[in-house]
Amino acid sequence: MVTGDAPALPPVAPPPAAPPSATLTGRHPWLSVLWSAARTPRGVVGLTMALFVLLVAVIGPAVSPHSPDALMTLTFAKPSSQFPLGGDFLGRDVLSRVLNGGWLLLLMAVAATAIGIVVGAAAGMSAAYMRGAPDGIIMRTVDVILAFPQLVFALLLLSLLGPKLWLIVLAVGLSHAPAVARVIRSATLDVSERDYVKVAELQGMRPAKVMTKEILPNLISPLMVEAGLRLTYSIVIIAGLAFLGFGQPPPAANWGTMINENRIGLQLNPWAVIAPAALIALLTIGTNTFTDAVARVTIGVDRRPEEAAMLDDLGPEQA
Repeated sequence: MVTGDAPALPPVAPPPAAPPSATLTGRHPWLSVLWSAARTPRGVVGLTMALFVLLVAVIGPAVSPHSPDALMTLTFAKPSSQFPLGGDFLGRDVLSRVLNGGWLLLLMAVAATAIGIVVGAAAGMSAAYMRGAPDGIIMRTVDVILAFPQLVFALLLLSLLGPKLWLIVLAVGLSHAPAVARVIRSATLDVSERDYVKVAELQGMRPAKVMTKEILPNLISPLMVEAGLRLTYSIVIIAGLAFLGFGQPPPAANWGTMINENRIGLQLNPWAVIAPAALIALLTIGTNTFTDAVARVTIGVDRRPEEAAMLDDLGPEQA
């Protein structure tokens, strides 16, 4: 008989804790889509361009070297050490006006995008879920609005009600709603046939609750793609309206207004036009590129293997 202490078993190492990012994306699948898109080459390029312009617009007023409205130099003065981008058509510092001219444009574009997404998603889901007469009325209204180009539709509302800033946001937002409604209606027709939606209906859940609790959470991916596209269009349309004179009244700085004001002196000081136009172009291209990355991840083109496995575990309706 062998005596003695039994050999001690080696301690079992606890399983590694999931990183906070994995826990967060697991709780919110739409975050995993954004995270995956931000890690693709296309997403990195788009996000870098958009964040650069966002940084200029947000911190620009705090680091502006001069007042954007002060007459500091000669009309269309050439760039110098004191005025790196020269002067505009009134002799104001172009750099200071560029740094102060973007934050309201971005704010208005984001607000218009939110209005378009909310109104369009509500209309598209209602049309697809209720069907019948409501579907026909909503979609025929959408078709009528889609017959007008977005800029023309916005100008029509502004000419009827006046060029107020809140009305510009509302007009641009409503011009997005029909396109969003068509996309969301198509997606809702597919989701509304899923088993979990049928079970909710059999349990007596009200239609409004079915749409908000069962259908809407499974439309996050198309809504994200639409939000990115509509933000791009909002930036272009609002800048275009400012170029046409529908925006902040003078002497407020605005990138779209700056292009219109200084185009007559393009040969004297092109930076007064190039600088705001380049920032608008970078923002729209960056936003569109990142949106494209989100769309590619959503359909599985640029999804990494480990991310695809995680989203498959969550279920196709959540991815």
